[in-house]
Amino acid sequence: MASRSYTNFSDLASGDLLDIVPTPRALPRVLKVPGIISDLDGNGSPDGDSDATSSGCRERKIIVANMLPLHAKRDMETGKWSFSLDKDSILPQLKDGFSSETEMLYVGSLKVEIDVTEQEEVAQKLLGEFNCVPTFLPQELQKRFYLGFCKQQLWPLFHYMLPMCPDHGERFDRSLWQAYVSANKIFADKVMEIISPDDDYVWVHDYHLMILPTFLRKRFHRVKLGFFLHSPFPSSEIYRTLPVRDEILRGLLNCDLIGFHTFDYARHFLSCCGRMLGLDYESKRGYIGLEYFGRTVYIKILPVGVHMGRLESVLNLPATSTKVKEIQEQFKGMKVILGVDDMDIFKGISLKLLALEQLLQQRLQLRGKIVLVQIVNPARGSGKDVEEAKKETYLTAKRINEAYGAAGYEPVVLVDRPVPRYEKSAYYAVAECCIVNAVRDGMNLVPYKYIVCRQGTPSMDEALGITKDAPRTSMLVVSEFIGCSPSLSGAIRVNPWDVDAVADALSSAINMSSSEKQLRHEKHYKYVSTHDVAYWARSFTQDLERACRDHYKKRCWAFGLGLGFRVLSLSPSFRRLLTDHAVSSYRKTKRRAIFLDYDGTVVPETSISKMPGPEVLSVLNALCNDPMNTVFIISGRGRKSLSEWLSSCKKLGIAAEHGYFIRWNSAAEWETSSLSADLDWKNTVEPIMNSYTEATDGSSIEYKESALVWHHQDADPDFGSCQAKELLAHLESVLANEPAVVKRGQQIVEVKPQRRF
Repeated sequence: MASRSYTNFSDLASGDLLDIVPTPRALPRVLKVPGIISDLDGNGSPDGDSDATSSGCRERKIIVANMLPLHAKRDMETGKWSFSLDKDSILPQLKDGFSSETEMLYVGSLKVEIDVTEQEEVAQKLLGEFNCVPTFLPQELQKRFYLGFCKQQLWPLFHYMLPMCPDHGERFDRSLWQAYVSANKIFADKVMEIISPDDDYVWVHDYHLMILPTFLRKRFHRVKLGFFLHSPFPSSEIYRTLPVRDEILRGLLNCDLIGFHTFDYARHFLSCCGRMLGLDYESKRGYIGLEYFGRTVYIKILPVGVHMGRLESVLNLPATSTKVKEIQEQFKGMKVILGVDDMDIFKGISLKLLALEQLLQQRLQLRGKIVLVQIVNPARGSGKDVEEAKKETYLTAKRINEAYGAAGYEPVVLVDRPVPRYEKSAYYAVAECCIVNAVRDGMNLVPYKYIVCRQGTPSMDEALGITKDAPRTSMLVVSEFIGCSPSLSGAIRVNPWDVDAVADALSSAINMSSSEKQLRHEKHYKYVSTHDVAYWARSFTQDLERACRDHYKKRCWAFGLGLGFRVLSLSPSFRRLLTDHAVSSYRKTKRRAIFLDYDGTVVPETSISKMPGPEVLSVLNALCNDPMNTVFIISGRGRKSLSEWLSSCKKLGIAAEHGYFIRWNSAAEWETSSLSADLDWKNTVEPIMNSYTEATDGSSIEYKESALVWHHQDADPDFGSCQAKELLAHLESVLANEPAVVKRGQQIVEVKPQRRF
């Protein structure tokens, strides 16, 4: 039986089929390593790896993301561009997880459009000052790539929203997908310009660049490549609706390590690989690995953390202390509940407001004593859904304030403007409770930031009017549908759709005893402070290094067209059978034994009809008619079927049921193997297999003279695999003292005679 990983040998034989024009090398390695020039303009070695000179200097990480961690501003007088590092971006914070000797390079787009005439100057400036390599996507392509495919199709789908009708989401648009492919190709080209494939590690971030790994793996077969998804990965029932689902899965599988925030996201990805690509995964000494054409693709599960130093430095700013005092004065005598969310339909802002309304309705004594400050970050996307979410938020807040407010008191305060970091930190420090009520979110670091700010610093303690020895408290209400929820075991977890439950959770949070709040806070702070962004980056790259450790211990071949490209990795001793060599050897020998598998070789595995076609039969007869040839078909199928299908090949030998029955030609008698002739165990096995067949839709039994085989390839992949494991254990138990062996194969469980010694 052929592997489920590929369909036929023609792909394998075709070798390097994806022809991508080499990218002009505009940024030589000498720019960053004086005296060492790496020539990346060659076509590479036969196995696809460049013979570029290694840096011989510092370890280097290439970080690839949709946007560079930069702010850009044009001077209106001189017309020149000025740039500054975005200290709040996670990308430059990654370096804290690496040694001081590690060089970082960032590849991505700018948030502003740069004129073509200025791009070369800007590129050199960004590389020299910030180690950044801009991609300069054309404006129309950037729009169709990011606002089109990423935000209108991938983002909603990954957050479980399907375009059920034209008014509810955007239907799949092939032209937007082509823009996504083109943008990913441009990103890959930029990486190719600067990479030293033998030395550098490439770390790609998020759903914008999920097929970039295919282009990189095509150019450099042994590239050290990791990917981290910062959004949720949907269940297979949702993901399978995407028309380009296989292309994206194969793109990710061209990485060495794929990271997810939670096990749920990883489990969904693995399920999609199993259901759509037929791949199995297994745990290897604590690590999850997918076998993909001889390569092991590892899965990493680790939520990202925050930058402790950055948060604490903002807390120490005089502006933060001043803002804290203003907030305390503004909400004097009230408990502040804080929400910080982007304006989009998945953040659950309106559901949060409904829960507050329910709380005020049920507990009138809380009127005038609590206030919800909702900071609304600008929307990252655009469209009808965002406008509707914003409208609903304002109408709900207005209704609550009119019903439960009073002179000088509004229970809901919407802060709908760009809020600087110091102001957010001040609100975090003052708030008694923080609520994150998203209906679906990849990670969401708001709870982590809140915990760090509630821990405070000496200057913040002074602003709050507390002593350094005062107990620290915090209280979190978090949705169970966000990535950080599993790591916050002391938080009150809620179903955001259950408004009553969220209202009760808010009540419990604000009324909880100080000692309980302190214990929960200490538990959370210990986790957040030890699992910061540096820990996350260090852990991911350590696993990436381990995943790439055996790159040069295997031989690699490329095959597959377009985005179906993949690399086949085999042992160093493997030698590819070349057609010319096979033909030459065939002609030189005087006696030849030719053994052919049936399914997958003589007939396609996917064919419903298992009878070979006239052309195949003609080739078999031509081989058999040569007196120097002995030709055998070897199959697990029964001798009756094989005899019927191959009846026109009189001189063909057949080994049926894996060699249990052998016939040298159509005129010869069938010979039986020396295996045990006692087949009474079949009377025990058949009713057991029948019961599993009845309970497993899509399964079937294959009856052979020497064996019984239970097939589950047409059953649900997960349920069929589960049933196969159970059947295997069941049969091994009942056949312990019988002359039979039970084996599990590719979507089968087979019972056959035991070999006699």
